Amino acid sequence: MLRKIIFSISSVVMLLLLIVGRAPAMQADGCGGGECKDCHSMTIKEARGLLKGMVERVNSVTFSEVGGLWEVDVENKGKRFPLYLDFSKQFLINGQVIKIATRENLTRQRLQELNTVDLSLIPLEDAVVVGNPNAKTRVIVFDDPECPYCIKLHKEIKKVIQKDPSISFFVKMFPLKIHPNAYNKAKAIVCEKSLKLLEDSFKGKKLPKPSCKTDVLERNMELAYKLKINSTPTMILPDGRVLPGYKKAEDILKLLK
Repeated sequence: MLRKIIFSISSVVMLLLLIVGRAPAMQADGCGGGECKDCHSMTIKEARGLLKGMVERVNSVTFSEVGGLWEVDVENKGKRFPLYLDFSKQFLINGQVIKIATRENLTRQRLQELNTVDLSLIPLEDAVVVGNPNAKTRVIVFDDPECPYCIKLHKEIKKVIQKDPSISFFVKMFPLKIHPNAYNKAKAIVCEKSLKLLEDSFKGKKLPKPSCKTDVLERNMELAYKLKINSTPTMILPDGRVLPGYKKAEDILKLLK
């Protein structure tokens, strides 16, 4: 539905011109001489009502850097992104906002901010390390030992390390319920903290039974849901950006640069 209401950049410009054109009328109604926030307000509840049926969740409403617009932090299928509503509450804008003077893409910056996580929340003691554990650049990966795309990504990860040994990957086990045997395999891998067992699983080999009692997997799953990670593989870059899905080695290297 959102695609049907996407405005082009020209539409944004026209809207801003309309808002500027209406400024004297706003001042006549008592807005002159003050700040926009003195006369205009929007609650999260109100934004939810306006966007009902378009997005799953509205997280926050703030004044946009662009005059006459609110920036609304929304969420769909676990992904967060900004939308823009005008002060008249009649127009929704879903598109890129670019600052002309600096060529900054404000929407892209906001997307990165909204879809990042605090790395300090992710313990790495239970992680299986691919590459040098003391490498300068660390990438965290949430993996399922039976996930076919995790298998593909693992091959690309090894290519990345071959091209740049200063990068390492810390793999945290996140068995999905759709893979009935993944839990015990993940537990066996965690107990031994074994890269070999992980790679054996990816090759379809039978793994030994878990050799320990641990609640690491439960804590990993709880953490993943808290971070809104619901699929594997999911990478978390050193700056906190969350990247779900399979990526090629060259694309990973570009993202890290």
